[in-house]
Amino acid sequence: MNTPGVARTAAELQDTIARLLAGTGKERPALGLVPTMGALHHGHAALARAARAENDVVVASIFVNPLQFDDPADLARYPRTLEADLALLGEAGVDAVFAPDVEEMYPGGEPLIRVSSGELGTRYEGASRPGHFDGVLTVVSKLLHIAQPPVPAGYRAYFGQKDAQQLVLIRRMVQDLNWPVQVRGVPIVRGADGLAESSRNAFLAPGEREAALALAGTLADLRDRAAAGRPLDLPAARARLAAAEGVQLDYLDVVDPATLAAVPAGPGEPLAANALALVAARVGAVRLIDNMELIPA
Repeated sequence: MNTPGVARTAAELQDTIARLLAGTGKERPALGLVPTMGALHHGHAALARAARAENDVVVASIFVNPLQFDDPADLARYPRTLEADLALLGEAGVDAVFAPDVEEMYPGGEPLIRVSSGELGTRYEGASRPGHFDGVLTVVSKLLHIAQPPVPAGYRAYFGQKDAQQLVLIRRMVQDLNWPVQVRGVPIVRGADGLAESSRNAFLAPGEREAALALAGTLADLRDRAAAGRPLDLPAARARLAAAEGVQLDYLDVVDPATLAAVPAGPGEPLAANALALVAARVGAVRLIDNMELIPA
């Protein structure tokens, strides 16, 4: 296992990318970018392995982006585990890591110009965390620009499907703003108990982790109902999850996977087309999100 080199500035990263691409000896090599905020887990390793399988050069970024936190305390306690992150990324085959500080990403303070997530960014997570997705899209836009290959090359960026709304918004940004990059969604990685991997899981006490399994259990029930051609009965599913011990439900909804528009899912309505079930809830002091694809019979 090789520990990837670390670039601290955009210029260092661009020099590194140019050198690595030239070292492939290919006329049109391919670059894969894996943006992260660190505190990495098996889900991030899956992103890196997917990038490694499709590209000649793989770069990951580690940056805790202050623009997407609406709670300063949440930002302050976000885990910073650079050495462990580098080891995980090296094992997954990453060639280089961009780990800038805040001043490098936002010289002189927070940017005056940001990427707007529009109306799509005000729903679900955006309703619970106003401005969150503007911060996400702003930093992703900067990272895509900084890492863009300086020579003719394939260019792909990898994001986890667990952050379903984020993935939809990034795809729309790339499409609407004509970014020369392909966005790849990588399936959710779950623990042996079914809980979706998340950096926030580290804050769950043992009993809270057990309570959090209600989220994945509810999604799995909706998936099974859809596959069997049975009505989803979303109101009943919400009631069961809201009544689960230790769980404070924020939202549970079924949406179109491309637009996030709500899909009919009442007591007498079997699912008519592929959809996505989204859930968010607080377990103890930890806010968790999850989702699951629903495929009708």
